[in-house]
Formats: sequence, structure tokens, C-alpha cells
Amino acid sequence: MSNNKTGFSKEELARYSRHIIIPEFNIEGQRKLKEAKVLCIGSGGLGSPLLLYLAAAGVGTLGIVDFDVVDDSNLQRQVLFTVDDVGKSKAETAKKRLLALNPHITINVYDTKLTSENALEIFKDYDVIADGTDNFPTRYLVNDACVLLGKPNIYASIFRFEGQVSVFNYKDESGEFGPNYRDLFPEPPPAELVPNCAEGGVIGVLPGIMGSLQANEVIKVVTKVGEPLSGKLFLFDAATFQTRTLKVYKNKTNPLTGENPTQTGLIDYVQFCTVQLPGAKKASELREVKEISVQDLEQWNNLGHEYQLIDVRESYEYDIVNLDGELIPLGKVAEKENVAKIVTDKKVVIHCRTGKRSADAIRELENLFGFDNLYNLKGGVVAWAKEIDQSLPTY
Repeated sequence: MSNNKTGFSKEELARYSRHIIIPEFNIEGQRKLKEAKVLCIGSGGLGSPLLLYLAAAGVGTLGIVDFDVVDDSNLQRQVLFTVDDVGKSKAETAKKRLLALNPHITINVYDTKLTSENALEIFKDYDVIADGTDNFPTRYLVNDACVLLGKPNIYASIFRFEGQVSVFNYKDESGEFGPNYRDLFPEPPPAELVPNCAEGGVIGVLPGIMGSLQANEVIKVVTKVGEPLSGKLFLFDAATFQTRTLKVYKNKTNPLTGENPTQTGLIDYVQFCTVQLPGAKKASELREVKEISVQDLEQWNNLGHEYQLIDVRESYEYDIVNLDGELIPLGKVAEKENVAKIVTDKKVVIHCRTGKRSADAIRELENLFGFDNLYNLKGGVVAWAKEIDQSLPTY
């Protein structure tokens, strides 16, 4: 005769035994995890450790929002995936891996881009939202959807050696909501000043550290064990191993939760994040530059066309892979001695990793010095390596 009235199977009790024997946590904490529904936005650098630890911990229902596919460059940090997964859906691959880790949970997959049109519908059935994205439009979208629905937003971000974690819009025991992302960052910085991980890089272990801390905050919020990082922003520098915890206060001018709210729904977050500071321009307002495709450049080479090739990446990027262009980093492209190197009597092709920095370089050179013979290599080194010379590495 069985005396097991816990609601857990024998296998689950064995799996979660190290949780259950913690006095402050015990079977009630584990039951709250089993009943919880947590939605993770992204399954990449932050999402990988976040999802792995939440699945292992026994969160009953996990949702994964991710429309990306696995790429070789992901494998340095996105530990959910292996080389056999390259080219496959991240969300579907993550589901398979997580169920292999813990078959006692439910995984819901949303293999779609999160937008203002679908966010509220996806979020509504979940108790906690965990934001593992790497761009400002989605961060503001996640925050605003959480505020409108009254959901806690477990936030983390990473860049190079630095990471941040916080708990936004947390409802305390008195029923009062804590600060949200817009209290800390009322407006996004200009997009051109904040490169993402693809352009700026990230040390591989950092998302593992910050994603694990993010999972810890989710567990605390769900079980009510411990003190969540509500009203606080935790900062970590992996290079110096320095940490700081900053206070976050409510902002009276917050358009959602301030004294005079002006926003009652979701907005166009791409537009919001491209026009904020005085003088900033929308992406659509930036002057177009002349472009050349990698196929056209290959044809120029085959036909013997004369042109000058300039690479505006950094020297360490040039050492990884290059197209034999002259290296003039973007930050130095307008210096007098470098401008003198750029010819005016034939076409000049300027490139970077993906085409963004080279387009910025062309605009700067045209504005300051009147060049009219500059062409941006569309897709940069990455496009050349993928479409023309597959022997070259991408990074």
C-alpha cells in the first residue's frame, strides 16, 4: 500500500530530493515549481542556461519563443546545441534537449518572431516572463507587455565581459508592483552606439553565468523563497570579477506606470528605438549608399576591373579573415592620413563584417570630404564567405 500523497511520482521525488530537503524550500517550493508556467524569450546565449536549469529544477510548463536557427557561431556559448543542430530550429531543438533532460515537464514552442501583434496573446497564459533577448526593441516590447498584463519580467543582458540581471514589475506581498525596465532605461540609446553580440562579441562563459542567475531569480519569484532582485540591478564584470548592485527607483515620467501615463498599449518598438535623442535619425531616414553585391564583386575580379578595397573592421577581426583589402578601422577612417589613402580616380569598395559599419564609413566620408566613388559591399565578409568562398571562416 502506497503512502505517497505528495502529488509527485517516485521518480520525481528522487529527482528533486536535493530541493525538497532544503528546509526553506521543501515539498511546497517544489510543488510551486511544478505548477508554474514560465515563458522564456530566446533560447540562445542567455536562454540556454536559463532553460536548462529551469527544466532541471522542475518548472512544470516552459514556453520558448525563438524563430532563429542554430549557427556555427552560436556554439561558443549556446550550450543547448551541438554541431549536429546547425541549421535547425532553435526552439524545436531546445524542446527535444530539455525533454531529454526532464521528461516530467511540458514544453510549448513558439517558433515565431515576437511582435506587438502577438506578444499579449503569447504572454497571457504564463506566470513569469524571462527575457533573454539581445536587442532593444524586443526588450521594450517584453517590458511593456509584462506591465500591461501584470507579469513579472526576469531580465538579463550581456555584452563582451559585462552582464546585468534584475527583476522588473514584481508584485510584492502588499500587492504593489516594483520598478520596470522603463524606470531604469526610459529611452534606448541610438542603435549605432550599441552593437549586439554579433558585432561587439561576448566571452562565452558570461551568458552561462548571467543566465544561471536569471534562472535563480525565476525560481525565487515562483516559490517565494528568498528575496528577488526587484528594485535592484546586479552588475557583473567577468574580466575583473567586480560586482555591484544598484538601486532602481520608479520614474514619475514612466509612460506606462508614472504619474501621468500616456501609453495604454503596445507600440512600434523598432521605430521607438531608432528615434529618441535629439538629432537621431530613423533607419529609414539615413541616406542610402551605393552598394555592390558579393557576386558583382567576384565578377569584377574575374573581368579584371580595377578598384580599391578598404576594410573598416578592427585589426583583430582582420587577422581572423580578410579579403586582402587595406585596413582602415572605422574609428580612424576620417583621419587626414587615412583619407589621403582613398583614391578618387576609380571605384572604391568598402566593407566590414556585415555591411553596417562600412555604410557608416561611406556616409562619413561623403559628408566630410565629398567622395562620390564609394561602394558598400552588401553583407560584408560574412556574405563573401557564405556565398563566394566557403573555405573562409565566419565569425
